[in-house]
Amino acid sequence: MPTKLKLNPEIFREYDIRGVYQKDFDEAFAFGLGQAFVSYLAARGAEKNPVITLGHDARLSSPPLAKAMAEGLQAAGARVIFLGLITTPISYFSMFQLDQPAGGIMITGSHNPPEYNGFKISVGKSTIFGEEIQALMKIMQPMYERPAVKVAGGAYTTFDIFNDYVARYKQEFTGAFKDNPRLKVVLDCGNGVAGCIARRLYEAVGLDPVILFEEPDGRFPNHHPDPTVEKNLAALKVAVREHKAILGIGFDGDADRIGVVDAEGRFIQGDELMVIISRAILKDKPGAKIIGDVKCSDRLYDDIRKHGGVPIMWKTGHSLIKTKIKEEKAPFGGELSGHVFFADRNYGYDDALYAGLRVVEAIAKSGKSLKELIADFPPAFNTPELRIDTTEDKKRSIVAKLRSIYKADTSDYKVNLIDGIRISYNDGWALARASNTQPVLVLRFESSTKEGLMRIQGEIESIVNPLLA
Repeated sequence: MPTKLKLNPEIFREYDIRGVYQKDFDEAFAFGLGQAFVSYLAARGAEKNPVITLGHDARLSSPPLAKAMAEGLQAAGARVIFLGLITTPISYFSMFQLDQPAGGIMITGSHNPPEYNGFKISVGKSTIFGEEIQALMKIMQPMYERPAVKVAGGAYTTFDIFNDYVARYKQEFTGAFKDNPRLKVVLDCGNGVAGCIARRLYEAVGLDPVILFEEPDGRFPNHHPDPTVEKNLAALKVAVREHKAILGIGFDGDADRIGVVDAEGRFIQGDELMVIISRAILKDKPGAKIIGDVKCSDRLYDDIRKHGGVPIMWKTGHSLIKTKIKEEKAPFGGELSGHVFFADRNYGYDDALYAGLRVVEAIAKSGKSLKELIADFPPAFNTPELRIDTTEDKKRSIVAKLRSIYKADTSDYKVNLIDGIRISYNDGWALARASNTQPVLVLRFESSTKEGLMRIQGEIESIVNPLLA
């Protein structure tokens, strides 16, 4: 397959490989990446003809990229199990369900605009990130310009994994929602891949969901597929009130992130959702560790302690949180961005469809509404995650400048440098960090009072804004 585009190292990011189709990569790149992945596995001790699962999302570019990827994998001697149109969590599920695949590749642009696409890569039961993605790039670079060398033993089969996926969770939730007509749920698939399995899964466990924008369509004609941005849930809010549902659940483009609105249509922040889930888990597992990222509220960590858990603040990034959960043997963790991870009764990865079922289960068991479940959670004034477009150099230099000013704990504030800089005052906190995936500076602010929020945000922005000019 002829090379059309020069290899762009910048698309090899912290957690995945991602860029604009036909600008940053094309089918020739997918073919070459398939070949390089087999070599990467071999360097880590995999057998000569490794089994690799392959799936893709609903983007218009995904089928041709998947075809090229399958050809590249086979040319390198891999035995490909093609799963077709699936969610990213089902790609992860295949690594646990099938007979020990050496790896798995999911072709997806996640919640990015339609012109984007990318590759999320599993080795065994873990996703690769950071240095391992860079190692894969280093293997691919010299191979990319050379003609493909075909290795014997490559093969291609298709497999319908939906039967196994639905059966697994039907067994887990048997009886959980039985004969409970009040559990009306509205799902917003956002024309992403959640629509290929959401109805079947939710009906199998005994729910009767109302589903919006169910048909997978990579053009995303109804709204952008990011359910953690409140404006994208406008139709979901209307439908929840119209159908008198107990909640509405939104999924992103590849269904690994969740957004939730309550029965009144109020948007539930990611860390508020974690409060609901962690409380339910801590009832059964007192003393358990719960992982959150640096963008989550201090109120979350205080609430975990209050309910008998051990809170651990960790670096932002779904692969990083997932790894930390495994290291700490924590039953649950999550991020403000809507990635939530259940090791309790599940496999420790982020599956928004499964997370939705756990939230419905929490409502069913408690007999309370979402609003009632967090009625005692202290209110706060906060900003959403503020993402400021800048340059790679500036995003890092601004964080470095803040670190030079706020060097250590004082009587007025405490400093956390685990990921960027987080400054905690008596009445709130501020966060500044450099995005791992884009030339973006991330800020977030929170306080127990409106005045405190204005003071904290103003203090940090007075330093940051001149540096952005």
